[in-house]
Amino acid sequence: MKARMNFYQAAPETIKALVAVESQITASGLEQSLIELVKTRASQINGCAYCINMHTEDARKHGETEQRLYLLNAWRESPLYSERERAALAWTEALTLVAETHAPDADYEAVRAQFTDSELVNLTTLIGAINAWNRIAIGFRAVHPVKVKVAA
Repeated sequence: MKARMNFYQAAPETIKALVAVESQITASGLEQSLIELVKTRASQINGCAYCINMHTEDARKHGETEQRLYLLNAWRESPLYSERERAALAWTEALTLVAETHAPDADYEAVRAQFTDSELVNLTTLIGAINAWNRIAIGFRAVHPVKVKVAA
């Protein structure tokens, strides 16, 4: 696969603004582990290899376990995720697939029970931001780094 363009070079101020939104979310108090789970799950749904690669690496750097990352796309069937994480993941799925789901009341009520108003706005903005990044990376065919395994 070949990248269609370098979007960082093409519109640096726009990308800088999106990075600033990400920085605000990171500083908002949401748990870093939750942020990376949300980014990874939305990227799985959207099929964004670049972002899946990036956010699973970032999650590992912040102490996320391999098992939780491997099971993320089946989180409903796993006891490894807290009620707060489950609510956030359901909200992530609902908003990432908003044309199909229309943000169901049940998902909203579940996330409201786990997050303050401010946290919910930050979580929702995070979901919007990762969906924007996914569309940028997929649309412009961003290629994730490939690690070459050296034979022993």
